[in-house]
Amino acid sequence: MAGRAAPAPGALLCALLCAAAAAAGGGPGDNPAPGAFGHVYRGAVNISSERVYAFAYRSEPGQVDAVRVYVNSSSENLQYPILFVVRQQKGVLSWQVPLIFRGLYQRTYNYQEVSRTLCPSEPTPETRPSDQIIFVDVASMAPFNIAYELLVTRLKNFQLETNKAFNFTASPSQPQYFLYKFPQDVDSVIINVVSDAAYPCSVVSVQDIVCPVYDLDHNVEFNGVYQSMTKQAAITVQRKDFPGEQFFVVFVIKPEDYACGGSVPSSIHGNVNRTWNLQRTKNLQVTIVPSIKKSVYVQAMFFSFLSFLSFYLGSVVVAFVHYIRVQRKASAGRLSPEHGSGMMTSSHPISASTPEGSSYGAIDESSSSGGRQLGAPPGSDTDSSVEEESDFDTMPEIESDKNIIRTKVFLYLSDLSRKDRRIVSKKYKIYFWNIITIAVFYALPVIQLVITYQTVVNVTGNQDICYYNFLCAHPLGVLSAFNNILSNVGHMMLGFLFLLIVLRRDILHRRAMEMKDIYTLDYGIPKHFGLFYAMGIALMMEGVLSACYHVCPNYSNFQFDTSFMYMIAGLCMLKLYQTRHPDINASAYSAYASFAVVISLAVLGVVFGKNDMWFWVIFSLIHVLASLALSTQIYYMGRFKIDDPDSDMGMFRRAVMVLYTDCIQQCSRPMYMDRMVLLIVGNLVNWSFAIFGLVYRPRDFASYILGIFICNLLLYLAFYIIMKLRSSEKLLPIPMFCIVATAVVWAAALYFFFQTLSSWEETPAESREKNRPCILLGFFDDHDVWHFLSAAALFFSFLVLLTLDDDLDTVRRDKIPVF
Repeated sequence: MAGRAAPAPGALLCALLCAAAAAAGGGPGDNPAPGAFGHVYRGAVNISSERVYAFAYRSEPGQVDAVRVYVNSSSENLQYPILFVVRQQKGVLSWQVPLIFRGLYQRTYNYQEVSRTLCPSEPTPETRPSDQIIFVDVASMAPFNIAYELLVTRLKNFQLETNKAFNFTASPSQPQYFLYKFPQDVDSVIINVVSDAAYPCSVVSVQDIVCPVYDLDHNVEFNGVYQSMTKQAAITVQRKDFPGEQFFVVFVIKPEDYACGGSVPSSIHGNVNRTWNLQRTKNLQVTIVPSIKKSVYVQAMFFSFLSFLSFYLGSVVVAFVHYIRVQRKASAGRLSPEHGSGMMTSSHPISASTPEGSSYGAIDESSSSGGRQLGAPPGSDTDSSVEEESDFDTMPEIESDKNIIRTKVFLYLSDLSRKDRRIVSKKYKIYFWNIITIAVFYALPVIQLVITYQTVVNVTGNQDICYYNFLCAHPLGVLSAFNNILSNVGHMMLGFLFLLIVLRRDILHRRAMEMKDIYTLDYGIPKHFGLFYAMGIALMMEGVLSACYHVCPNYSNFQFDTSFMYMIAGLCMLKLYQTRHPDINASAYSAYASFAVVISLAVLGVVFGKNDMWFWVIFSLIHVLASLALSTQIYYMGRFKIDDPDSDMGMFRRAVMVLYTDCIQQCSRPMYMDRMVLLIVGNLVNWSFAIFGLVYRPRDFASYILGIFICNLLLYLAFYIIMKLRSSEKLLPIPMFCIVATAVVWAAALYFFFQTLSSWEETPAESREKNRPCILLGFFDDHDVWHFLSAAALFFSFLVLLTLDDDLDTVRRDKIPVF
């Protein structure tokens, strides 16, 4: 049945409708009936009948008109659907009722109510109105009549306005899209979409002004930029990406929620014919606000660089003040030439010389006694790495044998700094060269991979690949979140500054050695800088890899951001241990091999650690055994051996004897009480971590391992400082300032770190629920502030290790206790 004619909008429109009716002749029912906007047409169609409606309207100059078509059918017969075809001037749009959507595992969802927005007419430059005609064809191949309803309306609020919220409702079969035009003075905007309800899952898409518009679940990802959404979504759009300076914002409701982290309702399992009309509607609010201007980018870059250049300025001022103090003391005659270096090191730790033999070195145990002893002739530069084990029967051999020396109840630094200084220095430099090699081979593939990630995001428009804080993601060039990358500049600048400070100390120490200053020979901590250089390189690489990770942060590449954090924590622990144990510290090769094992476990944890119980059992077992093995080596100063080459049963006999003498016979008071207390507490902490991981199996496995490293480092640092004060040693003003600054800055940094703005442990849509606006200069978010503060905190932490024992520079090594 044909629709009722509405009053013609004008003589010209009447003529157009009549001409269309005459030109469309054919079978019965083929002649189009003039239709009226806003009127509901009811009818029925079958295989022998077809209904055609014609709607005409007048478009005003410079105005974009949009028409929405609503159809409904009470039939649930999927064999004979009703076909609706809409013909426009530049395109054809068609669909069927019931409309079928397919979900996961071939589930189907049928909708009997469908409404679609037709591709709007483009504004014409003409000064007079233009007339538009739309034909709606209704047909079916059913041998019986199928009833339907048809409603065509003109949209009054089709164009979105800047800074003005707009509310609407959408469903899977009734998607919505709207037009936005850039104002003259706006180059970038942020599309903010919010909803009170998390589900149903929806998709927000930004598409160019091209017909057809992809506004259904199966094609919304074909064009433009899109995000999945639960309660919140935000897309930054730049004028340069749309030559026409306008775009469509499309809203599609998914037929299932699994894409957003939800589950499929159990009531629909196996039911393929159930219809869903208004049961999955979602109320949405969209607001388009201008993004930041280019001047804000410049301000943010100046702020980032100037903030960390102030550290350089502070270091120069401190070094200059120290130089003036030393010169005044020297001119006043209170500083003798032969003691100048020692006083200089103790008066200011940052700019003065630092222990060279005392760094966390790469020393082979096999070279302990074979090297030149302290005070050996300068010409003897042997690098003996093999120590001949022989029976001793004279007192000098007993005193020099490391097995005897290291078993003394009370050890002093002179007992553990007997190796040749130059040989030890060469071995420790391996740390520096190895970490540079590792950095190059690690960083290059990472950079290549993240460039590929960013290219995929830009080409496909899929913003679910990367987990940004979209409410504060400022693009620059091909980078989607330039602010997250810029905020890592602090790690690189402060890492380089730390290298300069260490280099200055190294140069001052070499000059003192050339002057044969007594305080550089057998006083203070043996000075070595290889580990400090490695720490500076690690800090710089942490900035590089963190920036790479934030090019496209996601579940697969989080280890890029944490790998060098493991190395930083490990190097700090090695440096702290090497300070009082220069002859028995781990070699660079074994240390980096251990880091490689940790990073490998981190990768395996990311891949298998989600729900696999067997992985956590194996990892916890490895963790506990590694803690026990390391504790044994620390307790016995690296001289614990349970093998006996003369007897097959010697290994077991040795183990039983150790358990009897150290655990039963001396259980009331261990031979090395301080070490025993540290190791007991350390093992309790590590076993607690192992049990926690086994029970809760945290998804963020990389952060879990990092927490283990940090807790062990803090525990050892606290033990070291307590033992230092207990031994009547002093904390000079500079290390005390660095300790306080480290604690304060770390506390502030961790506060911002735990302000979670995104989470790759969840789906992209759920992660966006945590997004928050910028908090600093309108450019940086909480995580960027974490980057700034953590860089400063690591820098101060390094200075603590660099300056902690400067009070010992005028103390003989045979008076410095080992702990």
